[in-house]
Amino acid sequence: MSAAPAALHRQLGVRHAVSLCVGMVIGAGIFKSTPIAAANVPSDWALLAVWVFGGAMSLAGALCFAELAAAFPDPGGDYFFLRKAYGAEAGFLFAWSRFAVIHTGSIALLAFSFGDYLAAIVDLGPYGSAGLAAATIVALAAVNLAGLRFGIGTQVALMYVVIGGLVCIGAAGVWLAVTGRPPDPRAQQPLLWSASSHDLALGPALVFVFLAYGGWSDAATLSAEMRDPQRGMKRALVLGMSIVTVLYVLVNWAFLRGLGHGGLAGSNAPGADLMRYAFGVLGELAIVTVVAVTSITSMNAILIAGSRTTYAAARDTESLYHLGRWHAERGTPYRALVAITIVALALVAFGTYTRGGFATMVEYLSPVYWLFLTMSGVALLVLRRRYPNADRPFRVPFYPLVPIVFIASSAYVLWSSIADVRAGAVAGVAVLLVGVALLLLLRALARRRPARAQ
Repeated sequence: MSAAPAALHRQLGVRHAVSLCVGMVIGAGIFKSTPIAAANVPSDWALLAVWVFGGAMSLAGALCFAELAAAFPDPGGDYFFLRKAYGAEAGFLFAWSRFAVIHTGSIALLAFSFGDYLAAIVDLGPYGSAGLAAATIVALAAVNLAGLRFGIGTQVALMYVVIGGLVCIGAAGVWLAVTGRPPDPRAQQPLLWSASSHDLALGPALVFVFLAYGGWSDAATLSAEMRDPQRGMKRALVLGMSIVTVLYVLVNWAFLRGLGHGGLAGSNAPGADLMRYAFGVLGELAIVTVVAVTSITSMNAILIAGSRTTYAAARDTESLYHLGRWHAERGTPYRALVAITIVALALVAFGTYTRGGFATMVEYLSPVYWLFLTMSGVALLVLRRRYPNADRPFRVPFYPLVPIVFIASSAYVLWSSIADVRAGAVAGVAVLLVGVALLLLLRALARRRPARAQ
């Protein structure tokens, strides 16, 4: 039960795990989350503190997932943990949510991020960003349906591209500070912050901050492949998440230094705006290229992983077998891939209709995403009690304080994502309820089959 599958080899050192951890967490979300987070806090220091807090809570969650992955190693990750702690129904709902909300919503928000940044240098018209987002999704789906995929070497190389982009943004802030240039006067505008002095709007800010830190749950599953599963995993996660947090704080400081708080909150593409102000058109083109490459790479990775998760879940569910088909010659789960593409395109249309784009997609996936992360945190407590004798090469330090803190912060972000009722959140919760109805239908059909057989 607690032994790692034969396919998992303990081959990762701390250096390799740190590199993979940073690469799994850092993505295009940081380039779009910062303005919305800035709009929900009253000062520069409050914004930087929110990003530090987000990094600390993400580290707490990663430590929890590292214990789960070390004790119950499985390629399914959190799907397997939820299923083991709560039963097959929870596993099915999580698989459904990944298909209909989390993976597809992430693809759509990355596509909007790509479109918005390109629109910063090219006039795409009122619907140009959405059109480009849809075209990008279709193109990537076609590439994957043809059996062509980026290799792991390409993915790792592109990881360093986005890290280099963040370092360049930080360098832009340092350059402006050294040369004594004030924040861009063209970007200055009043900060439309409406919260009272007793409410720092922490919840709405954290929804977008935690989005940028997303990916640590995947990074934590590396514990099953660490050479030193105890000290090595802890060192890798602490060092990896510290690097991410420092980069994110550096980027936000640079945005504040170059655009001002109000300018950052009002920017649709702060990276492009800052780099244009600091280094001219070439700087702007460079960061737009970084965002484009990062968005496309992340979307491609989600299409690959998401279609295979959907394929596996459909294969295990008799009534959904039509999605569990594999194209032998091209090596692709082609029906699952087409289904994910259709849902992602529908979400692009939805985001365009609400005129929220990126923000609508964050609202759409956040309630469902944080519901299952909260359940995963509780699963650690459940599985500790249910399987007290399971081999745990890595244990969460300061148990049960760290899991409880993570569960509380996740529940708070979950509440924040639904407290201010918006179209995106309503749609995301509604799609989750569709999954509940589908589960009940499948159970009813399963009960009727034996009766008919008799």
